[in-house]
Amino acid sequence: MERDMSPSKLSLPIDIDLLAASIAKTQRSTGEIPWHEGGKTDPWDHVEAAIGLTIGGYHEEARNAFAWLASTQLEDGGWYSAYRDGKPEDLTRESNMASYIAVGVFHHYLITQDRPFLEHIWPTVCKAMDFTTSLQAPGGEIYWAKNPHGQVDPVALLTACSSIFMSLKCALVLALLLGESKPSWQEALMRLGDAIRYRPHLFDKTKSRYSMDWFYPVLCGTITGAEAKKRLDRSWNRFMVEGLGTRCVSDNPWVTIAETSELILTLAAMGEYEKARTVLGWIVNKRHEDGTFWCGFTFPDMVIWTEEKLAWTNAAVMMAADAVYHITPASQLFNHSFWEVGEKTRPHMYRFLKKYHPVFNIRDAFYSDAKDMRI
Repeated sequence: MERDMSPSKLSLPIDIDLLAASIAKTQRSTGEIPWHEGGKTDPWDHVEAAIGLTIGGYHEEARNAFAWLASTQLEDGGWYSAYRDGKPEDLTRESNMASYIAVGVFHHYLITQDRPFLEHIWPTVCKAMDFTTSLQAPGGEIYWAKNPHGQVDPVALLTACSSIFMSLKCALVLALLLGESKPSWQEALMRLGDAIRYRPHLFDKTKSRYSMDWFYPVLCGTITGAEAKKRLDRSWNRFMVEGLGTRCVSDNPWVTIAETSELILTLAAMGEYEKARTVLGWIVNKRHEDGTFWCGFTFPDMVIWTEEKLAWTNAAVMMAADAVYHITPASQLFNHSFWEVGEKTRPHMYRFLKKYHPVFNIRDAFYSDAKDMRI
């Protein structure tokens, strides 16, 4: 195992080393990272846990996690929705679960600058993105899954599509770094972004009670600037519990650490660092005796629920801390200013990429002749 630990971690409010070690302990010898010991594995949370490994300096383990994905990828480029002990458990194939590998790979590359790894895993990323974009509907939304019989379920989920939007951005930058052109992905990104911004009726409204439907369009950079602030302010009191964190759903008294961490990521992405630090302070003590974080808790009785120690929850906390305290070169992965085309001032991550790729220009990744699809 190779370790690359930053001295700045000594002053952090969370123990990065401990959380990374807990994820590494959960990982199987095959590279698979289940939710918890004896639990199921799904591809999205597997990638999230791999991101935690990379933040913690467990780079070899993270590469093994991506190798597991490469070894289990299906012919059409997707993955099954759940595995247990390495065997498929849910034969549904979800679009956002397939595409999230692009976020994990770009994150890994930002920290390690491991070009051979990037070139090795690139075919897997390409197949995954092609699978995902193949499920795009005429309106620009991307259907959530194929059922076990291979039939497309014509339902689009706002949270899932927002995650796919982020994945497409990362995949296009990876293509740029490798000197490849992906105009079909560029068009898919533009159409998906327009659908999320201008055609909310295309998405399943029954999920609007989930906090992720509230903040994910902002987290993933589909909605930015003044509109992003309006969106968060409009439903802040509906989903946020002052001093505790973010509800999973608006009508249940259940705060979850992962959703709160992703809300912190969202605030940091907008440049609201003081507010992000405040919310992070609300959850830093929500930990088991071994130092890992709770999945969630009810209030006002403060009952821990569920009791499982989830690898991806700990990874989400690590990502939030990284975004707030800039622990790694990937700390600004979700930062809106990094992704803004034509921005005069560039964040640290952009300058970091320019250092290793002098001709890097993010405009080249996203430029497309695709028409505006909002009408």
